[in-house]
Amino acid sequence: MDGTLLDLNFDNHFWQEFVPQKYAELHAISIHDAKQQLIPLFKSMEGKLEWYCLDYWSSQLNLDIAGLKAEIAELIAVLPHVVDFLSAVRAAGKQVMLVTNAHRGSLAIKMEKTCLHTFFDEIVCSHDLGLPKEHPDFWPIFQARYGFDATTTLFVDDNIAVLNAAKAYGIGYLISVSKPDSSRPKREITHYPAIEDFRDLLPVA
Repeated sequence: MDGTLLDLNFDNHFWQEFVPQKYAELHAISIHDAKQQLIPLFKSMEGKLEWYCLDYWSSQLNLDIAGLKAEIAELIAVLPHVVDFLSAVRAAGKQVMLVTNAHRGSLAIKMEKTCLHTFFDEIVCSHDLGLPKEHPDFWPIFQARYGFDATTTLFVDDNIAVLNAAKAYGIGYLISVSKPDSSRPKREITHYPAIEDFRDLLPVA
């Protein structure tokens, strides 16, 4: 979801600037010192379910992470042509599922802001399955619970580790997003077909 359907600028700003600011205020330290303390903590949880868990970080940092996200919810934005693509897929009669590492608390804030939930037949949070999408055991668990034909499935994600796990499981069509954050340069993606925005997947008029 984040960096695929939604502009990753929100999350990058939140974790790299806003949370350090609030942490610095809480501990009466400089933002620089706050970042020096927080960056190793964040790095240690990358790729783990805890990294995506608002409850975990609220406990670790003694901050109301969900509440802080709500404070700057105006920065939440849908990436270009996402709605066009989802509308076209729905019109084609395809089953559309959102499979996200986002915590339910974060998901609720973002769906309220964007209303993208109306496009999906199912919304699945990795927290409900107990593993993040990049874990090799995620997809077998997902298959057992929801059932899908991996060979005919199109899966789009901005996270290369997630795409690698999906490829190892045998998902047939994998696409990366080369510009997940609108405020940052386009990334060079070498291992997967990449789109800059979802217009690249729409039929040519």
